[in-house]
Amino acid sequence: MAGVLVAATALLALTTGAASAAPAGDAALQQRVDKVLASIPGGTQVSANEVRYDGLTVRFASKSVSALAAIPCGYGHLCFRVNGNTDFDFYTCKTWSLSNWLGSAPYNNNQTVTNGVGTTAKAWDNNSVQRWSSTSKESGTANVNPWYWLKPC
Repeated sequence: MAGVLVAATALLALTTGAASAAPAGDAALQQRVDKVLASIPGGTQVSANEVRYDGLTVRFASKSVSALAAIPCGYGHLCFRVNGNTDFDFYTCKTWSLSNWLGSAPYNNNQTVTNGVGTTAKAWDNNSVQRWSSTSKESGTANVNPWYWLKPC
């Protein structure tokens, strides 16, 4: 609920002109940050382009990044580039609710491998039908329509 209140307060500030001194690009970036905070409650904005959760870091690029650009992803993490300019870095094993993931999303499954067996990530739609899975170490592009839940492990 706190994440929703923060997002609502930030959106109110944008619509009342409190952010009018900021360049248009900064306002657009903040709107993207607010949208993620509202759709995934519990995060904290730690910089102009980064939100952290317990087990997830979301980074926002100021413009679309080439689909061919490597997705930075630490060992033990599962990373996605969503909508061309937002990187999601999952590093805690739990089921995450998703919102506004559209189209094709490059991913890097750099999770652990134990005794030759990789960690498997899965995604489901709103009817709990599994739509995707990936076993580490693997990278590629996934169709993230219509994902509603993701479990990195």
